Amino acid sequence: MRTLKYKMPNRKALVMTSVRHMTVAMFFALFLAMLPCPTPAKRTAPPNAGPVIHDGIRYAAPNDDGRHGYIQAWDVQTNKKLWELTVFTNRIDPNLEEDVQWVFINNLDVRNGELVVTSERGDIYQIDLRTKAITHSDARRSSAPDATAHPHDVPEVIDKAIANGSLAKEYELSFRISLFYLRGDFDGDGKPDVAVSVKQRSTGKLGVAIINGATGKVTILGAGTAIGNGGDDFEWMDSWERYSKGRVAKGKSIPKLRADALLVSKSKAASALIYWNGQRYVWLQQGD
Repeated sequence: MRTLKYKMPNRKALVMTSVRHMTVAMFFALFLAMLPCPTPAKRTAPPNAGPVIHDGIRYAAPNDDGRHGYIQAWDVQTNKKLWELTVFTNRIDPNLEEDVQWVFINNLDVRNGELVVTSERGDIYQIDLRTKAITHSDARRSSAPDATAHPHDVPEVIDKAIANGSLAKEYELSFRISLFYLRGDFDGDGKPDVAVSVKQRSTGKLGVAIINGATGKVTILGAGTAIGNGGDDFEWMDSWERYSKGRVAKGKSIPKLRADALLVSKSKAASALIYWNGQRYVWLQQGD
């Protein structure tokens, strides 16, 4: 039987191996030290939104506070500030970096007597320059029939109508279309009202509830209550907008409006105005 002999490694070889290992370790440590250290996330500078000038007034978004977006109106000739209005607020989670949660105004524009404000998130706010009423359109909201809204998206006047039972007993809010409510002075009393998309609980029929801003009284159009060619079910309606009292009419003759109206539409088909004639809301067909 052969006997295997163990040969002791050369001391010089052991030393050289150890030196090589130490050298590699030192270079690796040096490499790690040269890598950039991670820093907390920081947002970019706020966008430059506007200003825009309309009828001698300059509208500007200071964008100096990411916790709320606001605009200022200045007289162009005197450079005197006329008013300031908060358009939206932004909730801050104290457990996260604050600056990366800031949301600023991204764009300003004036259309049909309204200041259109777009936030960095894509939300669109239409401000009536006469009444300062704000209409909010969330561009990210789903348009699916079962889409729902977050509680903070529902205006206080609608919450009150629900709490008082005048709206919630027979109807529920409908989020079938992206812009589920509109603000405006719909009866000409100088007080901002709210029109909200609703569904009749017993039948599932869709319509509009107009909530009087002064009294809280609710008027139902559609949703089981017929009006004009719209019938008692607005299931056909896929868009609507506030038709300003002072808007210049085009095409079919439109009577002089006492108040803001609702322009209800079905894409590539019919549209109609719903307006207050001094006694009730009436229907005026605009297309076939």
